[in-house]
Amino acid sequence: MATYEKAIDILNDLILINNDRAEGYEKALDELKELELDLHTLFQNFITNSTRHVSELSDAVLELGGTPAEGTTNAGKIYRTWMDVKTAFTGKDRLAVLSSCEYGEDAAQKAYKAALDEQYELPSNIRQTIVEQQADLKKSHDTVKDLRDTEKVLQ
Repeated sequence: MATYEKAIDILNDLILINNDRAEGYEKALDELKELELDLHTLFQNFITNSTRHVSELSDAVLELGGTPAEGTTNAGKIYRTWMDVKTAFTGKDRLAVLSSCEYGEDAAQKAYKAALDEQYELPSNIRQTIVEQQADLKKSHDTVKDLRDTEKVLQ
């Protein structure tokens, strides 16, 4: 019987990244003015997507006989602290929040790329899940980047 320890580690890393992402958007919602309804709706959707990703990845971990990770990464905690410091100096404006969110989206993209580049043959159904999630996250990244770029022009 093949062991799937490496696949479980890869999946658990992605679970933690999605948990980081959801917490990052929770933090972003706290930083936004209540009048930023478009971003509130968008960020809530991103949180929902990350929660769905965690569920799919956790199911895959269980399928391989592992235990799904819980919590966030240390890097995610550092990111949220950095966001606190940055907004303290730049204010809680739309551009600052969007810039911080793009930073988090870049980190998620790197994590998914690393998982797919790993020199380990993931079961095909799990690889497909990761590819689909990466594409979903890429759309989110591009949306945040476009909003940030638009905000730069408006300021």
